[in-house]
Amino acid sequence: MGLTIGVDIGGTKIAAGVVDEEGNILSTFKVPTPTTPEAIVDAIASAVEGARAGHEIVGVGIGAAGYVNRQRSTVYFAPNIDWRQEPLKEKVEARVDLPVVVENDANAAAWGEYKFGAGKGHRNVICITLGTGLGGGIIIGNKLRRGHYGVAAEFGHIRMVPDGLLCGCGSQGCWEQYASGRALVRYAKQRANATPENAELLLSLGDGTPEGIEGKHISMAARQGDPVAVDSYRELARWAGAGLADLASLFDPSAFIVGGGLSEEGELVLDPIRKSYKRWLVGGNWRPVADVIAAQLGNKAGLVGAADLAREPDPIM
Repeated sequence: MGLTIGVDIGGTKIAAGVVDEEGNILSTFKVPTPTTPEAIVDAIASAVEGARAGHEIVGVGIGAAGYVNRQRSTVYFAPNIDWRQEPLKEKVEARVDLPVVVENDANAAAWGEYKFGAGKGHRNVICITLGTGLGGGIIIGNKLRRGHYGVAAEFGHIRMVPDGLLCGCGSQGCWEQYASGRALVRYAKQRANATPENAELLLSLGDGTPEGIEGKHISMAARQGDPVAVDSYRELARWAGAGLADLASLFDPSAFIVGGGLSEEGELVLDPIRKSYKRWLVGGNWRPVADVIAAQLGNKAGLVGAADLAREPDPIM
């Protein structure tokens, strides 16, 4: 099918990369992320043109954080960009003169992991991304499942706690309020404020106050056994594992692939997630239990997945 370009729209930069059929990135080009919708379209086109230099390209896949329609063309709604019913495919195609498909960024990352990373050899996997928020993707029967309207797998907004914490989506008690990077920082601040004597190392890595705790401090402190940092990871894992147990009841995958920035902590986060998952899995002592494994592609997954999804007219059911 030839070479395609994947585009990853981040908060500070837009990255475009030429990807071959084996998932290898041959070249990349990055530009700063502008603040206005039209400027972002121009920046995407600029990144694509920069990456394609010297390559014969057959298509472009764009990973966008937002709700994308079934036809992979329009962004219904994006939380961090002022896109409302944005015809992104049409606009980018007009600038780059190549076929373009638009995909939700978490779906693109899930597809990348399934095809070229931790999901190789599996037919049925559920991917979750534990980052600032919580996202995911569904691959069942070797196909990316996006639902009738294209907006399935918004796992972060499953309501875990009735009338719980207010979420940025406007609802309350969403899963990502309890299992995400933001949740981890909240847990650590609360615990450090309640028992500062158990957070001496953690506090010393910031400005000495609970308010100064950042995600990187929690990671560093937990690796060195700081009680509050370790307990904060366990609390996050408790909620993450409980959510996976619910997803297992829905989809019965052979594996859960955990990606996003928090997955880079390895067994520090994965081991307690596995324990919580099995604890809450209905019939967990008597049934097969899906593997919970770390993603392998890191921050390349979305770009590689978007590029691969651009190779087929409509590989999605």
